[in-house]
Amino acid sequence: MFYDEAKIYVRGGDGGNGVVAFRREKYVPRGGPSGGDGGRGGSVILEADASLRTLVDFRYRSHYRAERGQHGQGKNKHGRSAPDLILRVPVGVVVRDAATGQVLADLVEDGQRVVVAAGGRGGRGNARFVSPTDRAPAFAEKGEPGEERWLLLELKLLADVGLIGMPNAGKSTLLSRISAARPKIADYPFTTLTPVLGVVRVDEENSFVVADIPGLIEGAHQGAGLGLKFLRHIERTRVLVHVLDVSLPAEEVLYNWQAVNKELEHYNPELARRPQVIAANKMDIPGGEAKVAYLKEHLGEAYYIFPIAAATGAGLAALLYHLADMLKNLPPLAPLLEPGEEKVTTFAPEEITVTREGNVFLVKNREIERRVAMTYLDNAEAVRRLQVYLQHRGLDAALHRAGVFPGATVRIGKYEFEYREEG
Repeated sequence: MFYDEAKIYVRGGDGGNGVVAFRREKYVPRGGPSGGDGGRGGSVILEADASLRTLVDFRYRSHYRAERGQHGQGKNKHGRSAPDLILRVPVGVVVRDAATGQVLADLVEDGQRVVVAAGGRGGRGNARFVSPTDRAPAFAEKGEPGEERWLLLELKLLADVGLIGMPNAGKSTLLSRISAARPKIADYPFTTLTPVLGVVRVDEENSFVVADIPGLIEGAHQGAGLGLKFLRHIERTRVLVHVLDVSLPAEEVLYNWQAVNKELEHYNPELARRPQVIAANKMDIPGGEAKVAYLKEHLGEAYYIFPIAAATGAGLAALLYHLADMLKNLPPLAPLLEPGEEKVTTFAPEEITVTREGNVFLVKNREIERRVAMTYLDNAEAVRRLQVYLQHRGLDAALHRAGVFPGATVRIGKYEFEYREEG
């Protein structure tokens, strides 16, 4: 099976916890805090691999979690950072956030990597909090939680030329003639059920990749036939070869051309403006010349029309040399995001958002949620430090603007607190 879509859950590893420890050595006066930091959690990374062709590996497993960092230890020993979890995907995968639909990365180069769920940093041990006013801090930090999200992976084949047309127009026969690809060929519609790639070598200096896209029919952009599932694979091609079956009546040949182009425009208007060459196939059947003349009469000089017979190979050389010349002068299609511009780590706005649901007040702010999650809530010193930070950030003022009252529940991330007025 050809799997070109997948939905997966990824979570970076939590950072290791910092620890509270003190030196108690016989000949070291006054000892002092010696709690080490936790290690960083592993990140989840997607890496493009040219040897892969489909997303079948994600069909049977959809949850991926990186390891957490090792906890710190006494004697200022820092925890080990966890290894990153690298997931290999085919070249041509578009990565989207499943919740927002935002494009996070477009992996178009072999070896290109993108971090999709960063690991959390390790918590600091109590040795890191020594100050002139606090010589023996008795608190540390927990490790930062790793990022988590659901991702949509969408494979778009990377090809220079895309073969389009109605079912049974001869696209698969044409691909088998001009390349070493061996797609399924039969005399019934929808023989090709998955896109097929083939490398065409014109001469010693010119070669290009051709994709055979399963046949389009009217209504393909709305899901009719197989079109909606595979139209995305045409989006990366620089030239379209529209294969027409000229063994049909002339009016039907023209209608098929119009119908397929209309589906391209409905799906993505940019595709309708893509350079297009017409391959008038099955010229070995009598009457083909008249159909080609009919097409030229109605389409004018806007399109190059090449009479071919894919079954016998007639006319293919002229078509291939023309495509090679076109590709020399056409720039490569730009990816949705250039390498290095991946928009993966997104930060919440600086302002604090408080929403009320009955007696529960929900606080939304990435940095505040992170601070609470990294605080040992059973440690009085750590809680006091958190309270000072929250007051400094203006959480009390935001809660009062939302109408908070004594006894109300304040929820910050996964934690709930009872609100009390300071006496």
